[in-house]
Amino acid sequence: MLSQAKSRIQELTFRIRRHDYSYYVLSQPEISDKEYDDLLKELSVLESKYPQFKTPDSPTQRVAAGISQGFKTVKHIQKMLSLDNTYSQLELIEWDKRVRKGLGGLTPSGYVVELKIDGVSANLLYSGGRLISGLTRGDGLQGEDVTQNIKTISAIPFVLMGKDIPESIEIRGEVYMDKRDFVVLNKEKENSGDLIFANLRNATSGSLKLLDANLAAERKLKFFAHSLGQCLPLKLKGQWEFLNKLKEWGLCSNPHSCLCGDIKEVIAYCDKWQVQRDNLNYDIDGVVVKLDTFAEQKALGFTSKSPRWAVAYKFPARQATTRVLKINVFVGRTGVITPTATLEPVECSGVMISHATLHNFDEIKRLDLRESDTVLIQRAGDVIPKIVKVTQHRGKQAYLMPSKCPACAEKIVKEKELDVAYRCINPDCPAQLERALLHFSSRQAMDIEGMGEAVINQLVSAKTVKSLADIYRLKKEHLLKLELFKEKKADNLLAGIVASKKRSLMRLVFALGIRHVGEKAAYTLAAKFGSLDKLISASLTDLEKINEIGPVMALSIVNYFKLARVKKLVNELREFGLNFKEEAVLQKNNFLEGKTAVFTGELSNFSRAKAQELWRLSGGKFSSSLSKKTDFLVAGENPGSKLVKANNLGVRVITEDEFKEMLK
Repeated sequence: MLSQAKSRIQELTFRIRRHDYSYYVLSQPEISDKEYDDLLKELSVLESKYPQFKTPDSPTQRVAAGISQGFKTVKHIQKMLSLDNTYSQLELIEWDKRVRKGLGGLTPSGYVVELKIDGVSANLLYSGGRLISGLTRGDGLQGEDVTQNIKTISAIPFVLMGKDIPESIEIRGEVYMDKRDFVVLNKEKENSGDLIFANLRNATSGSLKLLDANLAAERKLKFFAHSLGQCLPLKLKGQWEFLNKLKEWGLCSNPHSCLCGDIKEVIAYCDKWQVQRDNLNYDIDGVVVKLDTFAEQKALGFTSKSPRWAVAYKFPARQATTRVLKINVFVGRTGVITPTATLEPVECSGVMISHATLHNFDEIKRLDLRESDTVLIQRAGDVIPKIVKVTQHRGKQAYLMPSKCPACAEKIVKEKELDVAYRCINPDCPAQLERALLHFSSRQAMDIEGMGEAVINQLVSAKTVKSLADIYRLKKEHLLKLELFKEKKADNLLAGIVASKKRSLMRLVFALGIRHVGEKAAYTLAAKFGSLDKLISASLTDLEKINEIGPVMALSIVNYFKLARVKKLVNELREFGLNFKEEAVLQKNNFLEGKTAVFTGELSNFSRAKAQELWRLSGGKFSSSLSKKTDFLVAGENPGSKLVKANNLGVRVITEDEFKEMLK
């Protein structure tokens, strides 16, 4: 028994160190955070039962980390400790009981709760109010000196502002990257043939450790301050006062931090952000709970690696490891063949996952993915999970790409050398038709209520609908032959089809599903040409003169309208009485002309698409992303992170009622 325990302790120690190196030094994790915590917890339990096998350098005795080559190491004035983790409300309540016991049975004065940013910890040293150094956490005792890269972060001031600035102070916080910048960065790496980052935290870590500060500056890193190291002299009484003082000094703390009166309020805060985490433009993986007053913190003290007065509540894991059972392919509305993976079901972020996107066949080649391989998957929000990397090759045979379309058995081709997509070019492919019909009928396009996936599948299978134009040939007797269709449902769908004929030209252009033409480009084209006929007759030169239309999109538009089947479709839609002309501007509104609006939250009187359309018809412009150049944020119910960002940028926020008044 003793030999088995010793062997297991040695094995766990080796595995944890290997994962530390992969995560902290290489920025390429092999397992999820939860699986790592489980290994560490098992080691801790074994060491407590068999202390004779516990070594001074065990991973349980220090903050697990590693020091990358290329940066000098510097000691922290005050040790940077890690936090113990909790994973349930019950564990939080048990921690609260230990806190009360440590305070001699007294009720804590309050708890400060802060979002746990999924980034990289950093320690800023200010002396005389001036930034002296910026260090990573490292091993807790010493960290890497990344001062030059820290100085590229706009949220970190070189000199503190305001009053009561300590002579010497260590300010700890989290360096992070927002989701939009992460997507752009990975796209750039993918285009250049480099390995993409597994997640936001690894992208942040890799960026913070770049030896070239100019490159680090391009990564647009950000910073939230959250903790106090050594502070001389210490005049602050607690964490909440410290967070508010940070604003006076010119440092940013997370705006969603809160002072709670008891553990019930703490749990309510945790529950709220577990649901709303995807509304933020950065990743969080939990909530940090701290006793407020420094006097109570001092009374509770520390263990060898963690404070007793603080704890982390971790959300369900967003990453997990599982096995690939099969690689499948499906056909999109433009004929693109997209591979997906069927997975051995695994829980990730509180959801059982059995499928993951693979994007394209080049991604399979990059991952060297085979059926039966063990993989690390990642899930963000309600997006289909993706495979981050292969952690163990178990498949013996490399994946062979299909040569024929799975829906119609026609040959698939790669049209251009630079295009990663393979396509089925059969215009009669039933899978393409179904996807095209779904797109055409969608809310952002022709908005045909009742024309859902199940209905379309039955219509195509019965060969009642063979093209987009056939939607307008449907009669009641066709629908009543389908499953689940009764008189009222049939009448409602037919009414929706009739109503769609009056949709704007902008929607029709988008609904046609022209390659590379998204919703905003469709609006631009409709506004520029005023009618579908003028757009059809536009030359490549005409299109390329439009700022928002690039050469690839322009060529795609010209080639689309040259197709014989498209010419036939246009003539049929004309005969059915669809609107081919752009609506006139509602009225000359000098105030709105050229003004850009972003819409967020749930509007009561309009769909998002309709609100954007009305704004544009009044002379304004709209965008999906906020910037300093945005004129208005139209905020409905549950506006999310865009409202916070608008306030930070100084963008004017208006309600739905104000929006309606502006339109008048």
